[in-house]
Amino acid sequence: MEALVTKIIPFSSVDGPGNRTAVFLQGCNINCKYCHNPETRKVCISCGACVSKCPAGALSMDSGKVIFDALKCVSCDTCIKTCPHDSTPKAVSMTPDAVFEVVKKQLPFIRGITVSGGECMLQPEFIRELFTLAKKEGLGTLIDSNGTIPFSEYPELMEVADGVMLDIKAFSSDEHLYVTGFPNDMVLENARFLGETGKLFEVRCVIAPDLYNCEESVRKTGEFLYPLYKLHKFRIKIIAYRPMGVRKEYSDMRVPTQDELSKYKNMLSGMGYEDIIII
Repeated sequence: MEALVTKIIPFSSVDGPGNRTAVFLQGCNINCKYCHNPETRKVCISCGACVSKCPAGALSMDSGKVIFDALKCVSCDTCIKTCPHDSTPKAVSMTPDAVFEVVKKQLPFIRGITVSGGECMLQPEFIRELFTLAKKEGLGTLIDSNGTIPFSEYPELMEVADGVMLDIKAFSSDEHLYVTGFPNDMVLENARFLGETGKLFEVRCVIAPDLYNCEESVRKTGEFLYPLYKLHKFRIKIIAYRPMGVRKEYSDMRVPTQDELSKYKNMLSGMGYEDIIII
């Protein structure tokens, strides 16, 4: 079993509690207009557009396939900026054992691992095997997901996953469809399932005022989630849209003000939520 791994960040303090290793899998099933990592969306089709642009000579063509030489790469991201297909030539096919060999290099200085993407739940069996290895070493395990894949259909994965960091990109299904190209029925169903089973670790709302009614979405999301919060408490992140890394056509949208973000935090706090973070 293998998955395309976009990158592995050895030490991260923003992908769950404590110091963690974050594993990013390539490929996503939705198309967020504000996506800050659009290069993780698609699999490289070896069109070759990036090869001649690489200033370090880390890319070449062989039998119609783009070859990546990690030893020559200087991480300038020219290939990502050049790619016309929302992909990267640097993704590497790895087994769960190979990924965990990288994770083990950080022991005992990490608290756990988080698997993200793209959308990592497109490869649930890979995550299950990786988390099984992590649990044997006493590591915590978190999934970072857009919530479009039904978690209830993967009970064996849920047994080895400590929790899920879930995106609710808009509460209205129509607005969610506009922002992502995907309705949010499954997202809300997943939120309910994870909340009831104590697996909802974090809910995240990206605030992009030019795309949808953020105030109404945050309010309705808070009202929807609060019965679940009373069962098992979780954290809420209010994340400001920022133009860095997004595709050019969406790079000039308005960044929310600190006052707006604080207003949403106060709204949720007034409902009874305690752990609310602004980013």
